[in-house]
Amino acid sequence: MKLSVVVIARNEAEMIGRCIASVGWADEIIVLDSASEDGTADIARSLGAKVETTADWPGFGPQKNRALALATGDWVLSLDADEWVTPGLRAVIEHALAAPGGNVAFQIPRLSSFCGHYMRHSGWCPDHVTRLFKRGVARFSDDRVHERLLVDGSVGKLREPLMHEAIRDLDEALVKMNAYSTAGAIMRFEQGRKSSLGRAVWHGAWTFFRTYVLRAGFLDGREGFMLAVTNAEGAYYRYLKLMLRAGEKSRRNR
Repeated sequence: MKLSVVVIARNEAEMIGRCIASVGWADEIIVLDSASEDGTADIARSLGAKVETTADWPGFGPQKNRALALATGDWVLSLDADEWVTPGLRAVIEHALAAPGGNVAFQIPRLSSFCGHYMRHSGWCPDHVTRLFKRGVARFSDDRVHERLLVDGSVGKLREPLMHEAIRDLDEALVKMNAYSTAGAIMRFEQGRKSSLGRAVWHGAWTFFRTYVLRAGFLDGREGFMLAVTNAEGAYYRYLKLMLRAGEKSRRNR
């Protein structure tokens, strides 16, 4: 069975090399680059990946579907540039492709780090993501953020983790929080949803409580608290931006 690995990237020069090197054994590696300015595309090409570029950014779901359309393998493994495959995961992937047992897709447990600390709680673990699938039986949702893989068929589970360096430092946490909250606000605005200051405060407070208490973020030490605050800020700003965007539309329509 031929395996295609597809990766979307933008300005991932520090990450893309590790990602591609970890799947150098695959039959095909495709990187869809979104107008990177840091040499991401050149690094990917130097490691043997096929690189295509786009000038626009439609969101994570649509961009992943663009990358998926470029794959030619029987099976597809979809990765983000900040993820990589361990030798153990490679072995179970190869075994799954040799004997899928009726499954057309597989969930993979993902182990993610926040500011250098691998999170074992906080809603980040267990974190099963469906990333390995037969080409033609699945596509990504069109969500701008937090896209999902929509699969037509039976989904199995692999036991070895996919590694994920989600947030390297606090600066990156703030940048991602701002970008994701904006994308989330736009997505909700397009769905016709509304917000208010009180709703923004409520979502922020609830998100902190859910991450730190209900999902045992306190067991992740100081990084668990930091993540809970970051998540809370993201939720607060997402609904605040939604409120402001709806207000701007209302003023224009007067």
